[in-house]
Amino acid sequence: MVNIQGTAVIRDRGQLTIPEKIREFLKWSSPNSVVSLITVSRDELVIRPFEGKKQIDWSIIWMNIELSRSYVGKRGNLSSFITSDRENH
Repeated sequence: MVNIQGTAVIRDRGQLTIPEKIREFLKWSSPNSVVSLITVSRDELVIRPFEGKKQIDWSIIWMNIELSRSYVGKRGNLSSFITSDRENH
């Protein structure tokens, strides 16, 4: 087994960036990849590619998200409304 090591910082909202040298080695760790997170102990976390019972076509899901963001109504688009609402509350 190849042992590539790196360090990362967990950001405010729990975001973790996997170091580039590790992402390059793990071909499945591309942007928008879905992963499984498994705790082995209180000090260990295993990240694996997600293997669901059925195949999920993420391109269709992302296309629908973009489509929903593009809708424009009488008061503007939905994304602007949600952003404004979150900033004001």
